Amino acid sequence: MSKYRKNLPQLQDGLFLTDSGLETTLIFQDGIELNHFASFELLKTENGRKRLLDYFREHAQTAVDAGVGFVLETPTWRSNADWGAKLGYTPQQLDALNRQSIDLMIEVRNEMETERSPMPISGNIGPLGDGYVAGKMTADDAERLHTPQVASFAKTEADLVSAFTMTTPDEAIGVTRAAVKANMPVVVSFTVETDGRLPNGQTLKDAIEAVDAATAGAPAYYMINCAHPTHFEQALEANEAWIRRVRGIRANASKRSHAELDEAADLDDGDPVELGRQYRDLRRAFSQFTVLGGCCGTDHRHVEQICFACSEVTGQQAAE
Repeated sequence: MSKYRKNLPQLQDGLFLTDSGLETTLIFQDGIELNHFASFELLKTENGRKRLLDYFREHAQTAVDAGVGFVLETPTWRSNADWGAKLGYTPQQLDALNRQSIDLMIEVRNEMETERSPMPISGNIGPLGDGYVAGKMTADDAERLHTPQVASFAKTEADLVSAFTMTTPDEAIGVTRAAVKANMPVVVSFTVETDGRLPNGQTLKDAIEAVDAATAGAPAYYMINCAHPTHFEQALEANEAWIRRVRGIRANASKRSHAELDEAADLDDGDPVELGRQYRDLRRAFSQFTVLGGCCGTDHRHVEQICFACSEVTGQQAAE
């Protein structure tokens, strides 16, 4: 039975951290070869499983030390029906691996969760196709293709599912519909280009409003990921209804565009301290941004700096 599925703690006002750029950390820092960024394949070996445990423990420890919450995101960004088939997995094998990813998160939670640091478990869902290119599928197609992974998570102790790096509202609508049918809370996270718009040219406002309109506002909240704060800060509109639906940020360390990142042979890990300050500024402008982590190029150093900078903001807000 899930622990938080009916009452997600991150919907309160407290700060929640999450992890950083798992795949870029494994590839560029650990020298691990990942087929198509498929970190879930590490679940198949004892050494791979240990590396994942160490990674999540290190990030969760930062939250525990700071007395804030932590959202445990499974390493399953590539284990949907589309990418699973490309990687040669059967539906049954994908189901087993998605379930194992939840078991991994349960192990971390049982070991590290405290009263001050609740740890909801999220089944991480990635995009169908390239996360940097706008997909052309319909919402119906997206629902059909995402349903198996959502169903796998729904049968476990997962508290929610989170769809990351969504490039179009149609795919986000499909994931949301699949989650609603499985009675799973769902989070939708869009990615944007350097102009603050989705890869298909839509604004964040239009995308969020489209998903809410098509699903009766079903997502628990929205996030932004896989873009640097300087890419999307100009797109955020204070006092607008749609921006109040955004609660989380998982930004890239690099200011490079998606095209530049796609072609890069090196890791641009940016400046962790600067990134922490940029998150602090976003938190000061938008106090509902309470779920904070990293994406491409970030590691535990960035999450530590984000925690340090944003904990100061939380303390100031409490004093006020």
